[in-house]
Amino acid sequence: MIGKIVISFILALLIFIPCSILIGTLDIRSYYQSPAVIASPPCTDETPLRVYMYDLPRRFNVGMLDIRNTTEAPVTVVDYPLWPDNSGLRKQHSVEYWMMGSLLNGGGNGSVATRVFDPELADVYFVPFFSSLSFNIHGHHMTDPETEIDRQLQIDLMGLLRQSMYWQRSEGRDHVFPMTHPNAFRFLRDQLNESIQVVVDFGRYPKGVSNLNKDVVSPYVHVVDSYIDDEPQDPFENRTMLLFFRGRTHRKDKGIVRAKFTKILAGLDDVHYERSYATGENIKLSSKGMRSSKFCLHPAGDTPSSCRLFDAIVSHCVPVIVSDKIELPFENEIDYSQFSLFFSFKEALEPGYMINQLRSFPKQKWTEMWRQLKNISNHYEFHYPPKREDAVNMLWRQIKHKLPGITQSVHRSQRLKIPDWKR
Repeated sequence: MIGKIVISFILALLIFIPCSILIGTLDIRSYYQSPAVIASPPCTDETPLRVYMYDLPRRFNVGMLDIRNTTEAPVTVVDYPLWPDNSGLRKQHSVEYWMMGSLLNGGGNGSVATRVFDPELADVYFVPFFSSLSFNIHGHHMTDPETEIDRQLQIDLMGLLRQSMYWQRSEGRDHVFPMTHPNAFRFLRDQLNESIQVVVDFGRYPKGVSNLNKDVVSPYVHVVDSYIDDEPQDPFENRTMLLFFRGRTHRKDKGIVRAKFTKILAGLDDVHYERSYATGENIKLSSKGMRSSKFCLHPAGDTPSSCRLFDAIVSHCVPVIVSDKIELPFENEIDYSQFSLFFSFKEALEPGYMINQLRSFPKQKWTEMWRQLKNISNHYEFHYPPKREDAVNMLWRQIKHKLPGITQSVHRSQRLKIPDWKR
């Protein structure tokens, strides 16, 4: 009897330890190195997310990358174009392109999502409308008649979706829309209130439109080159500038903090704070400055986030985040406090406070943060074809985490006999 109990105990222990290591409740590596920043997915959740992608005419997606090509047939993996090198700042809002490409390509090694061609088998439905690119091309200045093309694309798309029995069945709750520009889908956005939106923050939207319960926060696609050969013997001393910022200093809403920094940080020898616009040459100068600085300032812009944070991450420059209402990508898996510093608006605008904190920051702690940046920066890289644990696969995993809530919401809506009292 005792022998059976011992054997049962040993078997249970053998099962518990590997699973615990995977989900992060027991990490034997912590005895030898600093804890991992990213937690692995649960060992019981290995099945890929099954995604059905609508075959939309090219004018809704890649047709906007080459307006001379008037082909309407849906794009395939054979003729999926590369993202253009001369796209400038449009690249930062190109998440829609990389997500669509991952499905066309089949996901590749280590893919979290797989495309299914039978909609009955799908967990979620991906709508490959390049809404951010549509705004940047057809409505950037918000003046007619330019905006009419963007508006009409949204009207046409919703007309197609309403004919889909799968949209009707869930009222769009299990449909995924990448919309990383704050003005993407701006004419009909209220018709996507129930859908899964891939956004960069919630700065301009009421809670009824976008929220963490159903939506996914994405990183911007960084515009500076990734720092590949960052291997100095003494990275702390090698980065001679304390704090770096280049960018627009006049912004709306909470972004007015940038103009206030102009006065607070003026005249400091170890701080580079410069007003700049994102031309090709200025992006190169920003990259050089980030790579030679210990800390990179990330103040709120027109919305709580900006591409600058992710430029800093891939430059291995410890981010200093001043944005009280920012939401961060992959925060259920990544602990930003291990490689970033946070200051409230009140703290940052107190003369001398933030700078004194940075000047007295321990070298050893900074070096640990720098190493963590190098370890996690791959999670903010967008690739076509996608790579294991890159930004695209991280986003699909975030969407997969929403499935239980989506299923509950769909089932609940289907059984209601009276108007939803939660609305």
